[in-house]
Amino acid sequence: MLPRYLLSFACLFVSLAAYGQTPVIRDRMQRFVDEGEISGAVTVVGHASGIVHHEAVGLAKIEGNVPMVKDTMFRIASMTKPITAMGIMLLVEEGKIAVDDPVEKHLPEFKGQMLVSARDKDTITLKKPARPITIKDLMTHTSGLPGGYPSGIADVYTKRNRTLNDTTLVISQQPLNFEPGTKWSYCNAGIDTLGRIIEVVSGEPYEKFLQDRIFDPLAMKDTTFYPNAEQVGRTATNYGKKDGKLVAAPNTLLDYTKGAKHPVPAGGLFSTGADLAKLYSALLNKGKSGTKTILSEKSLAEMTTIHTGDLKAGFVDGTGFGYGFAIVREPIGATDMLSPGTFGHGGAFGTQGWIDPKHDLFMILLIQRNGLANGDASPMRKELQRLAVATIAK
Repeated sequence: MLPRYLLSFACLFVSLAAYGQTPVIRDRMQRFVDEGEISGAVTVVGHASGIVHHEAVGLAKIEGNVPMVKDTMFRIASMTKPITAMGIMLLVEEGKIAVDDPVEKHLPEFKGQMLVSARDKDTITLKKPARPITIKDLMTHTSGLPGGYPSGIADVYTKRNRTLNDTTLVISQQPLNFEPGTKWSYCNAGIDTLGRIIEVVSGEPYEKFLQDRIFDPLAMKDTTFYPNAEQVGRTATNYGKKDGKLVAAPNTLLDYTKGAKHPVPAGGLFSTGADLAKLYSALLNKGKSGTKTILSEKSLAEMTTIHTGDLKAGFVDGTGFGYGFAIVREPIGATDMLSPGTFGHGGAFGTQGWIDPKHDLFMILLIQRNGLANGDASPMRKELQRLAVATIAK
């Protein structure tokens, strides 16, 4: 039998957990704030049945001493990518596309795309690739497309004055850097191309398709490419470090004026911990939320199967890639507390979202920290996962 003081502590822990508070996680995140690594954080941990921990610490805006709260909004950046891939898989379910379709089948501007066979100081030699790029190549970052944006549309993240059609037209004219399917190379332009495929095949704007098919059914009211004035007001400031201190860094996606045309499928979403928890709970429930099916069990299984074989993929060791998701093949380093098959994605400003089906666990870290050496290997991510698995995992 437990001593009375331990029994009291255990009861207190259970009580706090029931109200979405886990002191050990909150205290560790607060220490990162106290150490000056981040201004603040929102952390969420849950099971398929719902949230068991949801906590905010620190400040959303150091200037003005604005506290971080549970409904603070964050730019989740590349955590957008798996959601874009979900949109593609919804069209696969409807029989409108197949993952092995050549991209040129749906976007004719990609016909005749060439491959760089040699480069020197003054010349580039092109040749025809062995095969055209496919939708699967785009979802797994194995297309060979240049990873960034070509000259002429590099301001797509700031001015946002081009449509997805404009953007993919330019992307389609870029030669491939390697034969499709032979290497893994992280590719924003490829994910934006998926967004354009969604538009062409569905007949709807990409962002409306996601709104109608994913965000509205899950009541994700604060997940958007275009935050309104009220949402902008509760969006956390992005901070970098200078001379050892946190300094505000511009959030270019908040700088647009009315009429912005580009939703950025590769990294444009803003969201909250509560909204993302609704999505991740559904994914732990094999694509279901209550009586609603957001994504079929078959589609989710395909998305969370490694399709990159033995290629070195992802930003930490032991990782492969599925359709839009990074997947833990071998738990090691940043993932050594997770189960094989855990899937998720990070964002450029340190945000992380990971789903461990074996432990019936999802873990969300929301921070806005510019200049991390590797967000996927950040100490904040590792500590949240370690504590979640140790104290909350079933």
